[in-house]
Amino acid sequence: MLEALITSKTRIKLLLKFFLNTSSTGYLRSLEPDFGESTNAIRQELIRFEQAKLLISKTDGNKKVYHANTKHPLFPEINSLLMKYVGLDKIIDKVVRKLGKLQSVYLVGELAKGNDSKIIDLWFVGDGIDKGYLLELVEKVEELLARKIRYLIIGLNELDSFLKAKSQNEFLLLWKSE
Repeated sequence: MLEALITSKTRIKLLLKFFLNTSSTGYLRSLEPDFGESTNAIRQELIRFEQAKLLISKTDGNKKVYHANTKHPLFPEINSLLMKYVGLDKIIDKVVRKLGKLQSVYLVGELAKGNDSKIIDLWFVGDGIDKGYLLELVEKVEELLARKIRYLIIGLNELDSFLKAKSQNEFLLLWKSE
């Protein structure tokens, strides 16, 4: 769907990298191996995004480090569009309501880092989560999205150690109970 609207694969990869998880940062040379694109193609898109004020950069030594401009008026819409593109909006809507004592849901893995992936890694945090119902939902959503879902159910007391084992750009809080 997104490929029909945005024909540049590099542009889509940059959107996923910076706008799916706002704590993601990157510099030109670090993006090259992840994207499998030439530095020139990546540089041109970074310049376009920076000129449009969608990305903000700062100099760190001899590197120009980029991150999403969360204050840009289009940021919420771009983020929402990307959540729909990877199917996270459907997962959360279908799962959260009927699972039991769910406290939060985290996206981890490649998608959390901003890299497109056919695998969605999720952590469901809570106690008394209906595992059978979760498995049933996961199977339905996998068919709907044509992506595999790997999930882990962890208790609230285990969450801190799981989060400490990951860097800030390797997880993304998708939902939290009120």
